[in-house]
Amino acid sequence: LFFDKRDGGPLDFPSVNENAQVPPAEANEKEPASINTASMLAVEARDATFNYIKQVTEQSTISYENANPFNEQNEAGEPSDDNAYRYRLFDLSARAPKADIYDEEEEEVVIGERCLMAIRTEVDGVVVSGQSRKQMFIRALTQHDISAVGAGKALDWRQKLDSQRGAVVATEMKNNATKLARWAFQAVLAGADQLKVGFVARVSPRDRSRHGVLGFQTYRPSDFISQLGFSEYSGWGIVKALVDLCLEMPEGRYVIMRDPNKPLIKLYAVPAGTFEDNGEDDAEVAAAEDN
Repeated sequence: LFFDKRDGGPLDFPSVNENAQVPPAEANEKEPASINTASMLAVEARDATFNYIKQVTEQSTISYENANPFNEQNEAGEPSDDNAYRYRLFDLSARAPKADIYDEEEEEVVIGERCLMAIRTEVDGVVVSGQSRKQMFIRALTQHDISAVGAGKALDWRQKLDSQRGAVVATEMKNNATKLARWAFQAVLAGADQLKVGFVARVSPRDRSRHGVLGFQTYRPSDFISQLGFSEYSGWGIVKALVDLCLEMPEGRYVIMRDPNKPLIKLYAVPAGTFEDNGEDDAEVAAAEDN
């Protein structure tokens, strides 16, 4: 069973104020495109995070056992990917409760078939202190224009970040709950010791190309999950339920989609060749039609 995302899809772009009472809207015929639409803000947030990571980490590198495989695919002049990728194995097998095991020295009993999940995770930096290495997961929150539609009644970071940091963080937890939860769980999966969140704001509300770093906050990933009101245990329960559901489906390809209005996800069956670049197959079909 393989879970993957579509390249260039929404998961590649961090949402901005998705959970605000009035989130940023997309451009339409009535309202021309602006720099504060949901898609434009997502692209801006992705670029700001990339540059923030570059800025807060040193140019010196730490080598792991294997080289980054994605740099081999880069074209000439394309920037290298400095992330470290950790492939981690998690055991999702169901086990008998301790109360059902009468011998205290007996190992846990696995119920049903063994279920192992391999995950590729990211590490953005390492803090070296003596012989120890603390791995970091780094991301950036962005502020565009507090007067724009979809700003989520956010405080002006330039004026309030130092004096009212708690209120600023609380507002971001409300407006960006989904994004922050995703970062926190990504950090946990990567086994990161720290989650560093930067506060990056536009130099001018009307210029999306220039930003300034106003501050940062560092959390222990598990503590941050608790602050957001989530539970690691419940998160793994959702993953296991989804895995069990998919394993019961006939062999094939499926698309997982989140319902935009309800707290549920839907599973759609699609043809096996969907989303693949089948240039040769298209050529054969065209030749057949010509004949």
